[in-house]
Amino acid sequence: HQQVKLHGLHAPAPRPKSETMGLPLADFYAAISTTAAPIRGLQSHRRSQSILVNNAARGMRFVSDTFLTEPTKFWEVAPETWRLVIDSNVTGPFLMARAAVPGMLARGWGRIINISMNQDTMRRRGFSPYGPSKAALESETIIWAQDLQGTGVTVNALVPGGVTDTGMIPPSVTDQVRAGFLRPEVIVPPLLWLASKQSDDVTGRRLLATKWRADVPPSQASKEASDEAGWGIQTILPR
Repeated sequence: HQQVKLHGLHAPAPRPKSETMGLPLADFYAAISTTAAPIRGLQSHRRSQSILVNNAARGMRFVSDTFLTEPTKFWEVAPETWRLVIDSNVTGPFLMARAAVPGMLARGWGRIINISMNQDTMRRRGFSPYGPSKAALESETIIWAQDLQGTGVTVNALVPGGVTDTGMIPPSVTDQVRAGFLRPEVIVPPLLWLASKQSDDVTGRRLLATKWRADVPPSQASKEASDEAGWGIQTILPR
């Protein structure tokens, strides 16, 4: 069995809006430094971190607890909140990947899996800065995949495929409404496949977890559930 260890920044629970607006970024950078340190420590002992899952993120609750029903205009978002979300969702994955990649390259094998979102949500009204941050993460995915082409290190995006019942959902949402949301575990089957050696030839892709089929071989399931990362406007990576 493939054992997968998930490493990432665990974002704190959303604070009241009045506190969030003035939250210093020093806490974020300190947390990133603390989280990346064990990766550098493994490298110093000639051990490497082979699999990195960039799952941690900050969402729209840092802007407003009513974002699902009362969209906030982009000019109404405090600059401090914008920076907080962008730094968590864009800079955080970069810093984690930057710390992990040298060891992966030395080993000649590695996985970076970026948890992304539906492209419709990236364009959704009132979803700044969360939508733009995930669009940037998708861009990071395809660029990093090209940078690492031929090294044995792959970079892919994994998308749940719909609204998922996580801590990003406001507590005011009723249980009846939550019952229609996806469970976070929906990403597990494609995640385990991406983290395995079976996916050695797959990079620069985005996999949609809700399209993953358990009744067909994983190689077929991955083809049916995936598309090119970065909106698939043109083919960049060779097949």
